[in-house]
Amino acid sequence: MILVTGANRQLASLTLLELHAQGIATIGGTRKPGSSECLIDFDDPVSLDFTRIDTLVLTSAGYAEDDRVIARHAAVVSAAMRDGVTHIIYTSLVGAGDHLGFALAHRATEHLIRESDLEWTFLRNGLYAELFGGLMSWKDGALETPFGDGRIAAVARGDLAAAAATVASDPHAHAGRTYELTSPSIDATQVAEHLGVPLQLISLGEYRSRLLSDPGLLPLQPPMLASIATSIRHDFLSESQPDLTILLRSPLTDTVTVAASAAKSLRP
Repeated sequence: MILVTGANRQLASLTLLELHAQGIATIGGTRKPGSSECLIDFDDPVSLDFTRIDTLVLTSAGYAEDDRVIARHAAVVSAAMRDGVTHIIYTSLVGAGDHLGFALAHRATEHLIRESDLEWTFLRNGLYAELFGGLMSWKDGALETPFGDGRIAAVARGDLAAAAATVASDPHAHAGRTYELTSPSIDATQVAEHLGVPLQLISLGEYRSRLLSDPGLLPLQPPMLASIATSIRHDFLSESQPDLTILLRSPLTDTVTVAASAAKSLRP
């Protein structure tokens, strides 16, 4: 049996759909389970029951400070070892993102898993194309971005879910492997051209100022988002690797279209 954590989040839910389509016995774990899911709450040790689970797909418990994220992941790894899980698949962060504001928790989790007695596979996911488009904004009909002419090897979330399902369907064939999952790089100009609108560049200082004044963001989010912006602007996330194409054995989703759709959905 395969269990996928974070079942109510987009990457996990898409992974579950991929596995169910293949007829593979899979269950989703989440804090608020429906009739076809089980209770898995990283903050409640009693809920971390992985008996009868052979393969655990651990999707990152982000949106918290590093100490809390790492503690959550450590609790999951400990429970997995206790309950006899054979293989753990962790959805990590692409290696080129080591300098990003949320990289430390990913690398610490990889270390925890390597030090365990579990068989493992790391899926180092590139940043979502949906996120790339979603971090742009609109002003007077123009698309605004702090990304300059920098490029990013962004990935469609659906392709990452398909890769996770591919590995989970035959985990032992991928034991001890670390995959760098990226797509061919794109830039903001391509997104604006796809939408047929002008592109307006803003400075990193202006972008940070807007983040800091946004009451809807958690305190940890402005520095994280600013680190993404400067990384893209200065081409630190532009390198593409072949691992995703090799795993899927099919053409990748057009990430310009995906990013443009995300940006368009925000247009006033």
